[in-house]
Amino acid sequence: MTAAHWTGKRVLVTGGAGFFGSFLVDGLRRQGAEVFVARSRDYDLVDRAACKRVIADSRPDVVFHLAARVGGIGANRDNPGLFVFENAMMGLQLLEECRLAGIAKTIVAGTICAYPKFAPVPFREDDLWNGYPEETNAPYGVAKRLLLVQAQAYREQYGLASIVLFPVNLYGPRDNFELRTSHVIPAMIRKCLAARDHGQDEVTLWGDGSPTREFLYVEDAAEAMMLGAELYDSPDPVNLGSGEEISIADLARLIAEATGFTGRFVWDTSQPNGQPRRRLDVSRARERFGFVARTALADGLRQTVAWYAEHRRQGPTEA
Repeated sequence: MTAAHWTGKRVLVTGGAGFFGSFLVDGLRRQGAEVFVARSRDYDLVDRAACKRVIADSRPDVVFHLAARVGGIGANRDNPGLFVFENAMMGLQLLEECRLAGIAKTIVAGTICAYPKFAPVPFREDDLWNGYPEETNAPYGVAKRLLLVQAQAYREQYGLASIVLFPVNLYGPRDNFELRTSHVIPAMIRKCLAARDHGQDEVTLWGDGSPTREFLYVEDAAEAMMLGAELYDSPDPVNLGSGEEISIADLARLIAEATGFTGRFVWDTSQPNGQPRRRLDVSRARERFGFVARTALADGLRQTVAWYAEHRRQGPTEA
C-alpha cells in the first residue's frame, strides 16, 4: 500500500463503525484518506433514498461496501428471510447509486458463506457456482452471490470499476461477543472466560467439533481490502484468507489455552455443525495484488482474548 495512493482521497465505508469496518477505517486514515463512516443509525441502506443520500453526503472517490446483516449459525438459522432481503437490498441499491454517481472504484465484501456446501477443498473462486450453499447460512450467502453478479454485469454494461473480495471467517479485537449473534471464536472466548472466572469445569459448545474452519485476523483482512482497492481491477472474485484449516475441536483447545480455562468441553450434537469444511485457495490474492496473511492464529487469539478481557464490561461493539 502507498500513502501517495490514498492521501486526500475521499473514501466511503459502509459498515465502518462495525468490527471489520473499524479496522479498515483506521488503516485508510493512517494512509491519509479522508474517510466517511456510514453508520446504520444514520443511513438505513435497505432504503434506496438512504443509499442516494450517503453518496451525496460523502462525495466519495472510492466506496467500500462492508455493511451487512450478519451473525453466527444461530442468527442465520433464525433470520433467513431478513438476511437475504436486507443484504441483497443494501448491496443492489448502493451499487446502483455508485453507478449513477460515477464512483471511480467500488469494493464489495463478499462472504465465504456463498460457497457450495460441498465445494472441493480448498475453495477456489471458480467453484462458487457449483452447488448450493450450506443450508443454515444459504440466504446470506446467496445474497452476496447476487452482488458479485451485479458487479460483473455493471462492469460489462456500464464500465463500473467494481471488485468483489471474499473474506473467510474474521476474528480479532472489537468483535461481537454477544452470544446470540456472535461467531464461533468470540462465543468460545466469552464462554471460556466466564467458566474460568466462575470456577466451572465444563463449557458446552455447538455441534460435535469435527467441522473445520479457516480464520483471518481482522487487521490482515483490512490490509487485504486496501491492497485490492489499490492494485486490483477485474471482474474475477478473490478469496481473502490465511489458507490454513483447523477443526472446531482444536480451535476450542487453543482458546482454552489462551483464556486459561482448564475444564472440559461438552459437545451439544443437537445443534448444527454448519458447513463440514472450509479452507480457501488464497493464491489469486497473492498473485494479483500481493496479499499474504501475516498473523498466526495462536497470536491473533491471544490478542483477541486480551482485548475482550479488558473491554467485556463495556458490552458489544456497535454494528
